[in-house]
Amino acid sequence: MTTIQTFGAGTGETRPARPVGQAMWRGFRCRCPNCGEGKLFRAFVKSVDNCSVCGEDFTHQRADDFPAYITITIVGHVVLGGFLAVETLFILSNWVHLAIWVPLTIIMSIALLQPIKGAIIGLQWANYMHGFGGETDDLEPSDQ
Repeated sequence: MTTIQTFGAGTGETRPARPVGQAMWRGFRCRCPNCGEGKLFRAFVKSVDNCSVCGEDFTHQRADDFPAYITITIVGHVVLGGFLAVETLFILSNWVHLAIWVPLTIIMSIALLQPIKGAIIGLQWANYMHGFGGETDDLEPSDQ
């Protein structure tokens, strides 16, 4: 273990560093961010409770709506950029645009949602967020 000073909190022992990029890439591939082998999802966007290979606990992950926001941002930029490029270069009827962009939007959204959620879970795991470090998310300690 190493010692560091964080924002005037003094020095203390730190936890082992977890590579963020590797954890997010493993999560993006829908694999356990810890070992990279076990499946991360039991259903489309329902994460497993524990990794079947290394036993990492995922019951406390809190991806919530963040993966949907990221998916909307990515798909929106790609579809809007593509629409504007096609509209600038070609003269197409509204029906052709609908036939191109609506299915593309739906397919991209469905294809990206699970990998992005996996990457967010990997980010949380790598940064010891939301119980991945052994602590709870309580704002104040309970006296009872």
